[in-house]
Amino acid sequence: MRNAFTLSRRRALTLAAGAAPLAAFGGLAGLGGIAAQAADAPTLLNVSYDPTAALYAAYDKLFADYWTKKTGVTPVLHYSHGGSGAQARAVIEGLQADVVTLALSYDIDAIAKTGLIAKNWQSRLPLNSTPYTSTIVFLVRAGNPKGIKDWDDLVKPGVQVITPNPKTSGGARWNVLAAWAYALKLNNGNVDGAKTFLKAFFANVPVLDAGAHGSTLTFTQRGIGDVLVGWENDAHLSIKEAGPGKFEIVAPSLSILAEPPVSIVDKNVAKHGTTEIATEYLKYLYSPEAQDVIGANFYRPRNKAAAAKYASQFPNIELVTVEKNFGGWSKAQPEFFGDGGIFDQVYSKGT
Repeated sequence: MRNAFTLSRRRALTLAAGAAPLAAFGGLAGLGGIAAQAADAPTLLNVSYDPTAALYAAYDKLFADYWTKKTGVTPVLHYSHGGSGAQARAVIEGLQADVVTLALSYDIDAIAKTGLIAKNWQSRLPLNSTPYTSTIVFLVRAGNPKGIKDWDDLVKPGVQVITPNPKTSGGARWNVLAAWAYALKLNNGNVDGAKTFLKAFFANVPVLDAGAHGSTLTFTQRGIGDVLVGWENDAHLSIKEAGPGKFEIVAPSLSILAEPPVSIVDKNVAKHGTTEIATEYLKYLYSPEAQDVIGANFYRPRNKAAAAKYASQFPNIELVTVEKNFGGWSKAQPEFFGDGGIFDQVYSKGT
């Protein structure tokens, strides 16, 4: 993974406001933040998953301004990014997160099982503690040379598919479930047919990066693959960063409603004395100002006004849900991604 398992809360490299969101210090990569001048300023560490770097770089500036006006003290805000599953394990093993903003509820549940987070965490904030949503789309090269339109195009011979490893990446797990839902529909609910589809899908995957960010770099910078399967927001950011004429987004006929949740890490904030600011940091994500930042960074806002403002960015796709179609993450995780699960059954190196 890209992050060390332990971190002194004041050991991280802090970037000045407006600096690039990724930095490295003492072997800890993918960490950044906003600096404050006051020695007694509250310090907050947000441990997040790969594609949220741009979102939280923008949000932290907004929140720092809000908190400074409210209290007169500018906070020190750090953020750490990596594969969602790997980030959850890092927190469990000692990374001193005040808040976690991960890719799926299962990863926060895993932290909660250790006692670091209250078991009722998902009921403490509106909408099951998910202040924004996303979905899974395809990013293809300009002109879409392989003519990719839907999931069945990804299992054709000669099509290289880039997707991260679902053992470490939350985004990859959303990818797999979206592909599975399409495969079941294509095969009239036949599980064996869906497994055959998923096996052909992974046979076209030349490399499994640990997280969504790594897969994006593999596709956009290393030039590997014909299609990147991943987060809608990441696809938009790739086009924005690369400039016009390099990539295109293809919306499949069916995808999945991705609901990335957030929570304070109860034991850590109690130890750090950051309960108040950590709670406010997450509550403020639901504010109209924050929801506008969320939409501007290509996540789907929950706020109706922000959703309407950015509606043109988001195609209308048929979306399955984990709860309705997979029985929730407590069922889907072991069934698909546990040892001997469906992913293990369909994937082998070198296929």
